[in-house]
Amino acid sequence: MDGIDGKVVAITGAGSGIGEATALLLAGRGARVVLGGRREERLAEVAARIEKAGGVAVPIRTDVTRRDDLHALVALARERFGRLDVLFGNAGAGPISPLDDLRVDEWDEMVDVNVKGLLHGIAAALPVFRAQGSGHFVTTASTAGLRVAPNMAVYAGTKFAVRAICEGLRQEAGESLRVTTVSPGVISTDFAEASTNTQVREQITDMRDRLAIPPDAIARAVAFAIGQPASVDVNEIVVRPTAQA
Repeated sequence: MDGIDGKVVAITGAGSGIGEATALLLAGRGARVVLGGRREERLAEVAARIEKAGGVAVPIRTDVTRRDDLHALVALARERFGRLDVLFGNAGAGPISPLDDLRVDEWDEMVDVNVKGLLHGIAAALPVFRAQGSGHFVTTASTAGLRVAPNMAVYAGTKFAVRAICEGLRQEAGESLRVTTVSPGVISTDFAEASTNTQVREQITDMRDRLAIPPDAIARAVAFAIGQPASVDVNEIVVRPTAQA
């Protein structure tokens, strides 16, 4: 049997990009998905596509900077489907810029979404996974969490933190829980639009247009990790375009 069929998967950042692609793929393989994100209209559209194709999806507005929203996401999964098998923490913020720009509000946003949002998800799902005796944390990091580049100091710092937290979680998880970190390279999403520095935004857009691979490349990696037998924990996956140095 497919290791995905019948699983209950909650996804943050599910309204577009990697989250949307993963929701569509997992639902197509029999998962029941709970879609979290800040844009309710986008969540409704993704849920409608899934249901039209014969899948099962439930949307709920979720801002990962709010603890209560993550608890509500997990609670909805349990209320509708009786359990939660996977929390895919995919929501992220990346308004990158040189440190000299002193865009402190944007630094705060990246810390709040990328780091605190991850911790809020762990706090909401970990007790549920412990009570069930099973569960799987899958988290989107970045190749920026492997190597720092100019203009990406704060963003990279948050993604290094994501990898560190997830590795600590893996070591503490014990034999019944699984922990996977997926680090994408250049992906065809609207990531560049977050940058308020015009020159940086143009650079990122140019790189995306030259190199990017589609979000479903990451979705397939996530599905690979989720679909493994319970005794197999795929801890880290790095997915880059072949052309990315």
